[in-house]
Amino acid sequence: MKKKKNIGIVAHDNRKKDIMEWVAFNWKELRQHDLICTGTTGKLVEDALKEKCEEHGEVPPTVTRLKSGPLGGDQQLGAMICEGKVDILIFFWDPMQPQPHDVDVKALLRITVLYNIPTASNRSTADFMVTSELFHEEYEPILKDYRSYITRDVDME
Repeated sequence: MKKKKNIGIVAHDNRKKDIMEWVAFNWKELRQHDLICTGTTGKLVEDALKEKCEEHGEVPPTVTRLKSGPLGGDQQLGAMICEGKVDILIFFWDPMQPQPHDVDVKALLRITVLYNIPTASNRSTADFMVTSELFHEEYEPILKDYRSYITRDVDME
């Protein structure tokens, strides 16, 4: 992980207000990194950062917008994690609302664990993450070696 991180930001509909407040509060930390967002969240994040940065004469960060979560954005983000293109995930998900793409959400969270990606699912964890001294430093996560799983014998009977 380089100093300049690729940060995934996702928020379910009922958590978009929360993510916008968090982004506006942490704009100074986020502007130093590249952001990757799903659908509508990406537009909201882009607008909020642009406003804050212009207010203070700063350049807003790059925001890459993927598809909306239910239209494949969660899967796109998961694929980027597998390819080593995402370093951190901030995902404000709604535990009280069933999601039509719940299996995609579960798969995305599984991939973050599999690839040892720091993941915040609420504001407190996200606050701790962006205030960590590691947030702006190089960091080499320890990845589990899955070679024995990949090269295992498979019984084809």
